[in-house]
Parts: sequence; C-alpha cells; structure tokens
Amino acid sequence: MTEIELAEKAIHGDDEAFLQLISIHKESLYRTALAYLKNEEDTLEAVQEVTYRAYEKIKTLRMPEYAKTWLIRIMMNHCHDVLQKRKRYVFDESIGELKGISDDFTYMEVEEALSHLSEKDRQLVHLKYLHDIKIKDIADMTSTPEGTVKTRLYKAVKLLRTFFDGKEGNQLDGRGKKIEEVERGS
Repeated sequence: MTEIELAEKAIHGDDEAFLQLISIHKESLYRTALAYLKNEEDTLEAVQEVTYRAYEKIKTLRMPEYAKTWLIRIMMNHCHDVLQKRKRYVFDESIGELKGISDDFTYMEVEEALSHLSEKDRQLVHLKYLHDIKIKDIADMTSTPEGTVKTRLYKAVKLLRTFFDGKEGNQLDGRGKKIEEVERGS
C-alpha cells in the first residue's frame, strides 16, 4: 500500500493506517524535534505529542499526498511552542549542555551556523535540506510564493557558506560580515 493510500485510509478513520503512516515518518519527526529541542527526552515527548495531535486532526488533512509535510509542520509548530514556553522560565542547568547528543563537532557547527538564521529561514532550510521537501510544496505549506521561498533559501545558504568559510579563523556577525569589518565600519 502506498503512502498516499495509507493517508487516505487514515483520514477516513482507519487507525491501523494512521499508525503505519506515523511509523513511516517517525524518523523525520524525530530529527525535526531534535534539531529544535536539542534534547532526547524532550524530542521523544514531542514525537508522542505530535502523534496525538495528528491523530486528533487527521480528518483535516485535505491532500493525502502532503501527509509528511503536514506532520512535519505540526512538529515544527509544537517545537516552536515548547521553545516559547522555555523562554518564560529560568533554568538552573548550564547553558550549552546537550543531553543525548554525541560530541559530533560537525553537528554542533551546523547547529551554530543555523542559529544565525532567522526562525523562518531555519524552518525553510530544515524542510528543504533535511526533509527533501520540494520548493513548490514548501511554498504551499507556508502560504508563501515560490519565488520568495527560493530567494530566502538562496540567501540562507549563502549566509551558511559565509559562516563556514569564516570558521577558519574569522568570526562573523549575523549577516555574514567579519566582526573586524563591522567594528571598523566597513
């Protein structure tokens, strides 16, 4: 049975089809949550919460071919809500402690680079490059013109390249300019 057929059955109330659909996309949901929440415990909780939310709202999925995109969007919204709630509280934990993540410096460098992007641009990069969602689908999902999505992705990737080029000894500000140049007024 194809993913679209599973989604159609799930929309019509087939619980088994819904479970299979979630099973197909659980890794993508997990990776999305981990990218946002940076903590395995919170990530697992997010996957559970999103599974519940999706189950409750599956009948609102209008186009079964976008089931993965729909699930990832629910996850991104949930993670955004969790991060907003975190800002309201003061944590005693030391900043920068990443539980459940290996000491993979490449991963940490990518996360650092992504932190220089705006929330919207970070979401676009996640959708396009981590989940291989087509630009047209991202545009539909975010209610943004395709040209705008392409432009924002181009600028985000350019900033990321500049960040990594500067990692070899030059520190960059949030716009990709060398900090020394910013301080000199260049």
